[in-house]
Amino acid sequence: MARFITKRKLICWCALTAAGIAFDAASYGVRRSAELNRSAQNAALLSQQRARLMQQKIVFSAAMVPAQLPFTAILHRLGVDSATAAQIAASARTVFDLRHVRAGNELAIGRSVMGTLRAIRYRIDTDRVLLISSTGSDFHSEIKTIPSRTEVVGIDGQIQDSLFDAITNAGEKPELALRLADIFGWDLDFYTDPRTGDTFRVVVEKKILANGEFGGYGRVLAAEYNNDGHAYRAVLFHDPAGRPAYYTPDGKSMKKVFLHSPLKFAARITSHFSLSRYHPILKIYRPHLGTDYAAPTGTPVQSVGDGRVIYAGRKGEDGNLVEIRHANGYMTYYMHLSRILVRTGQQVQQGQTVGLVGMTGLATGPHLDFRIERHNQFVNFERLPLPPSQPVAKSDWAEFTAARDSDLAQMPSLPGQQTTTAKLTPDTPAPLSGH
Repeated sequence: MARFITKRKLICWCALTAAGIAFDAASYGVRRSAELNRSAQNAALLSQQRARLMQQKIVFSAAMVPAQLPFTAILHRLGVDSATAAQIAASARTVFDLRHVRAGNELAIGRSVMGTLRAIRYRIDTDRVLLISSTGSDFHSEIKTIPSRTEVVGIDGQIQDSLFDAITNAGEKPELALRLADIFGWDLDFYTDPRTGDTFRVVVEKKILANGEFGGYGRVLAAEYNNDGHAYRAVLFHDPAGRPAYYTPDGKSMKKVFLHSPLKFAARITSHFSLSRYHPILKIYRPHLGTDYAAPTGTPVQSVGDGRVIYAGRKGEDGNLVEIRHANGYMTYYMHLSRILVRTGQQVQQGQTVGLVGMTGLATGPHLDFRIERHNQFVNFERLPLPPSQPVAKSDWAEFTAARDSDLAQMPSLPGQQTTTAKLTPDTPAPLSGH
């Protein structure tokens, strides 16, 4: 009997074990199926996310804007079809005048990894970028400010060949040479005055973009040019109207009634003012009542002072001519131009480009014949005293000296020199002013 019960127990235990195994197998199958379903769902989700990320990721390819092409033609050249290019241009015009797109600026086309057009990015200037983004079948345009910081730096160098070369040898952009030429343009002719061994020092604001890229120059706070042992210094302040202006350390205005030259970086003077000069074409002696500057065709010509254009056009042997009337009975003449950039009756400012050097009229080669007249009598511009504008007002002296001392203290020291700041009063002459 006991043996029979033990056998029944064994049979029950085996049955229960088999049932358990079957149940576990069934459970495992259910779990495995669920896991497979979840894996399939996760794989599908990951695939969708990857596809979305690939579509959202934008890869930009940049190019320089070519000259004399409309915006739509530039886009078409970069692989955008004509219809889409027209749509993009229409969107961009809502925030930016496309006539101001400049050759040489960067234009970038942004596409997804799959090749879908997603964005266009045009660099307007150092501070702004035009961003055109795809919104479904449409485009949205906006102008964004480029994040940057401003650093004040001191730069120095020595002239071996030209101011341009000295600036670039110092690791700077040619724009800084133009800025210095503007500041000292009333005292120095940067075509003829520089000498080998001349030195310069400048304190200038530099804009640095968020990616560390150079973003352009800000204000030139102080500058010095030592020409053949004669130091010219300038510090930034403001004139009585509150406009930025440059003064010597003793408060005298750097600005004169007339610039030192009608060319920013003057050319060689090939003919001086003379009452009897042999004319190379006419083969006769006659007065030459101006100064000839030899320069390549296309060199910009600037008005030496504020005034109004009273003639702009062709006139006989003078070729293309611009005549400008200035205050106090002065007239200036710009002759043989290849192109005139002003019109009769237009008000022009000192330093404004009025034309380009050429050889129109009676000329043997490209040059500018520049003449100046005072009270209806031609005078020798090379010997003409250039009276300055008003000095710093005594009421502004404390503010001026504080700004001057701060800015000059940041001047870099040249080898073997120390930077010093003159302590002056409104009536004290400055030994280093250069005047």
